[in-house]
Formats: sequence, C-alpha cells, structure tokens
Amino acid sequence: MACVKYRHEYKYICGALQSAMLKTRMRGLLKPDSHVGENGVYRIRSLYFDDFKDSCFYDNESGIGERVKYRIRIYNGSSNHIMLEKKAKYRGMTMKTAVQIDEDCCKQLMHGKIISIREYMPDTLKLFLYEMKIKNMRPKVIVEYIRTPFVNKLGNIRITFDEAINSSDNTNNFLEQNIPVRPIMEKGQGILEVKWDEFLPNYIKDTLQLDSLKWNSFSKYYLCRKYNTHGGSRI
Repeated sequence: MACVKYRHEYKYICGALQSAMLKTRMRGLLKPDSHVGENGVYRIRSLYFDDFKDSCFYDNESGIGERVKYRIRIYNGSSNHIMLEKKAKYRGMTMKTAVQIDEDCCKQLMHGKIISIREYMPDTLKLFLYEMKIKNMRPKVIVEYIRTPFVNKLGNIRITFDEAINSSDNTNNFLEQNIPVRPIMEKGQGILEVKWDEFLPNYIKDTLQLDSLKWNSFSKYYLCRKYNTHGGSRI
C-alpha cells in the first residue's frame, strides 16, 4: 500500500493575463499531467458533502487548522471513473485519500442515502458512510472548473491553474452531462494551486513569482457555498 502523507498546498488568485503568462513559463519547466487531453486541460466536477451544522463551511471561514471534507469527483463529465475523496487539513498541510466507487453507489450518495457498511468496502468509504450516519452529512453543492495541470516527480510537485470556476445547487443532477451553473469569480480570474511534499525548488517559486501573487486561504467549496447559499458576492 502506498504511503499517504500530508503535503504543502498553497493557493493564489490570478487574473487571465497573469495565468496565461505563468502557464507559458510552466510549459518550459514541467510536464503536463498525463491525464490531460490534446488541449492540455480537463474538466473537474466535484460534489461536496457537509454535516447538519455546515461544519466544513464554517471551519474554513473561521480558519480552523484541522478539518476534513468529503467529495465525489468525476472528470470531463464521464461516470466511468468516479472517485470518493477525503481531504484532511492539518497545520496548513493537506492529505488526500481516494477510492473508486461505481455509478450505483454514487447515485445513492448524491441523493443522501446512507448505504449499509459492508466488510469488503474500502476504509475511506466505510468512514464516510459512518460519518454520514453519525453527523447527518448530505450533499451540499457542486463545484466545476477547468484545470491546466503540470507535474514534476522530484518533490512530487503539482502546479495547477483552475479557471471557469462554477457552482450549482442541483446536486441530484451531478452525473448529468450539462447542468445549470453560476460563476463564483470575476470573469478571467482563476486559482493557482502549488502542491509539494518536502521541498519546492527556488527556480519554480521564482518563475511563478509567488511572492507577488494574492494568497487565498478559502477553498473552492467554501466560495461556492458562500455565493450560492449565503448570498455573498464574487471575490
């Protein structure tokens, strides 16, 4: 079994011109993720869950350092590869565990149905089903965006540019090809995410000009919930 550990993860808000310039620079330094299409991007759609207190939302808003959230994720609108992911945050670092689930399981979860725990199930799914029952966790919002990813095996570095970030409250339609969505950021704005294990080389840090970028502490889940449910304005 692969070792799972906490990683560094930093997020920055970028404008369209800034993102275009930085992506051009990254193409000269790093390789594109192996899962991208010919245009170098893929579309991510995630269904986020929260408990009856909206703990994930408010923990993010208050900046609580230790928190966990669950989501179901698909790529390019396809239900052939559906992942249930648990993302934990601790002292500014993150750890993600993921298991593949089938379409029937996904449909039950996205309708808030609590599935009976079976011995053969992966541990991440078992824990999620337990928390659904104990904490009354239910699907809350869909987050969808276009990602341009770059990777470097040395240091397990991952640089991603997420643009056209949209949200939807139509959680029952998560697996549909097209769903009504609304943007959560000003046109042209996106989020740069920089992730690494133990060391981020200076040449990458300097090329990205991280010191000059606007750091962002909020998750996409939080921003989509705030705009959709809490009447907040776009950032």
